Amino acid sequence: MSNQISNENPPVITCIGIGKSYSETTTAVRDLNLTVNYGEILVLLGPSGCGKTTLLRLIAGFEEPTTGTLSLGGQLVSMPGKFIRPENRKVGMVFQDYALFPHLNVQKNIEFGLEKSNKSSETVEKIVNLVGLEHLLKRMPNELSGGEQQRTALARALVPNPTVMLFDEPLSNLDATLRIKIREEIKEILKQAQATTIFVTHDKEEAMFLAD
Repeated sequence: MSNQISNENPPVITCIGIGKSYSETTTAVRDLNLTVNYGEILVLLGPSGCGKTTLLRLIAGFEEPTTGTLSLGGQLVSMPGKFIRPENRKVGMVFQDYALFPHLNVQKNIEFGLEKSNKSSETVEKIVNLVGLEHLLKRMPNELSGGEQQRTALARALVPNPTVMLFDEPLSNLDATLRIKIREEIKEILKQAQATTIFVTHDKEEAMFLAD
């Protein structure tokens, strides 16, 4: 992978020999090596069942690798005999179905999990403005369009200032016209936030547009 962002710091994500097997006959990821530098967007492209989502889950800490080592932000988070849980990894994840809380409005969804402080309020305001949701904060998720739900999920993931952002086919439920519009918005937001990102898709055009 070519590096488009010059950065003397070590890679934000480093996977060395990462593998995940569920049995002797079922291997989802085998001996995978990759690095992603600060602010880069790496896209994983491939058909369903090839291991893309499993890799995201390994990076997020939802699954424990069978082999290999994994570092995030210079911290070793997974190796044989060591495994740091998801809540201690500073990883933001946007799921395919957005996973918004239906009983909370946009603002409370975005603020979920943040400790109450002046700094948190300033951070929320900054991210809300970045994703363009300032006029929708009191709306409930069922009152939002698909694109607005997507931006709410993105804002919620960005607010804690994660080291890494992970996207698991977040645009697959949108119609073609909206998908093009939202992917442009997502790329602009991620670049402004300088978020180090891994994005999963099976859409070649989407991959070529988003990836560094």
